[in-house]
Amino acid sequence: MHRKIDLKVLYFGTPVVLIGTRNEDGTANLAPMSSAWWLGDKCMLGMNSASQTTRNMVRERECVLNLPSSELVGAVDRLALLSGSPEMTAHKVEKGYRYEPDKFGAAGLTAVESEIVAAPRVMECPIQLECTVLSAEPFAGNCGVTAHTLQVVRAHVEDRLVVPGTDHIDPQGWDPLIMKFCEFFGEGTQLQRSRLAGAWGIPQREGAGRGY
Repeated sequence: MHRKIDLKVLYFGTPVVLIGTRNEDGTANLAPMSSAWWLGDKCMLGMNSASQTTRNMVRERECVLNLPSSELVGAVDRLALLSGSPEMTAHKVEKGYRYEPDKFGAAGLTAVESEIVAAPRVMECPIQLECTVLSAEPFAGNCGVTAHTLQVVRAHVEDRLVVPGTDHIDPQGWDPLIMKFCEFFGEGTQLQRSRLAGAWGIPQREGAGRGY
């Protein structure tokens, strides 16, 4: 039996991405997001148009998509309510965001140089995709969201994840950090409570998450 329901969140589960970009002054910015999908060597991202990351991507026309494993859930969660811009919307202030110019330091992650683009990679992420921005257009019906189309120009993958003798990733060895309805999951198990879910008032079952 199915129930008709006015869903508050349409967020059924996608990989978490840490987007590395450069600020206008050349410093590094790092932002978590999970509205991403890939087809061939292209990627589509949905980002808040007012975010520092969107502004950086539109200006620089490049970024790095760093894919964290589930082991990095703590580092990703530390970034959840941080903003790379000192000018925050009233909405972000209400949700408890604060300005943090050193996102890498706040997360406890290490910035490393890319080979093709100027945006930074995250050393701790097992998969790092250097990308150029092909287009950035308003999301249909929502002028507050930008749809970015990216071209992957170089992929960096940890040796342990590559099937020997091939250019393919071993799906059994890769345990991506997944966000479902604003909560963190890995291998089908909730890992810990998400700060983002708390800020958005997402309901939580008692005792959920391995970290509790």
